[in-house]
Amino acid sequence: MALSNTYNFAPTLGEAGLYALSRCDVKKTAILQEHLFDLRMAANLVCMDFSNKGVNLWQVELITQALTQGQATYEVDPAVVVILDMYRTQNPGLEDQSDQIMLPISRSEYASYTNKNQQGVPSTYWNNRLLAPTFTTYLTPDGTWPQISYYAVKQLMDANLANGGSVDIPPVWFKAFVDALVAELSLTYAFEKFQVFKAVADASYLVAAEQNVEVASQYILPQIGSYFSR
Repeated sequence: MALSNTYNFAPTLGEAGLYALSRCDVKKTAILQEHLFDLRMAANLVCMDFSNKGVNLWQVELITQALTQGQATYEVDPAVVVILDMYRTQNPGLEDQSDQIMLPISRSEYASYTNKNQQGVPSTYWNNRLLAPTFTTYLTPDGTWPQISYYAVKQLMDANLANGGSVDIPPVWFKAFVDALVAELSLTYAFEKFQVFKAVADASYLVAAEQNVEVASQYILPQIGSYFSR
């Protein structure tokens, strides 16, 4: 048996879309401009849905923000879906660089703090998820820690049919994407099959999502020492 010895499977959105439309009983010879408009819209809706469903590891990015003494609030890229982990850094880039984790807090907890302008070493942050999102530290930076870094999940890039555009997903997610695209398009072109297509899409997503995890050991140790202390 001859193997291809290649790993280049990466269909364009056009190729994936033609296949998805054919599953919705739209023949290639019958495709009009309106089909392509619906295809682009459906593809971007699926991308948004994937961004909302969970942490897409290929979209996790490390972002660095310089801190300014006396400034607590900083802008966040609107393409960021959620901040995962944040840490402050002292002596960045030097041999004695020191990183310390910061903990997220809610709007209510931040509102409960009495002196929000108090300067010191920031240990917590509130991610205000507006249309123009921000994060606010507490305490307000006092200049002793010059930098914050955080891992953030960014939304998938826009799906574009022009110039052989592809989709911002790894190849192993293509089946999940195409099955979801078929379900989305069936709402317009094959509504009677939507429930079947939706079930297939949900199953494909679960298979892909099971591989979209970090492989690491996890240990849970209950703190019960105080029960036996004398």
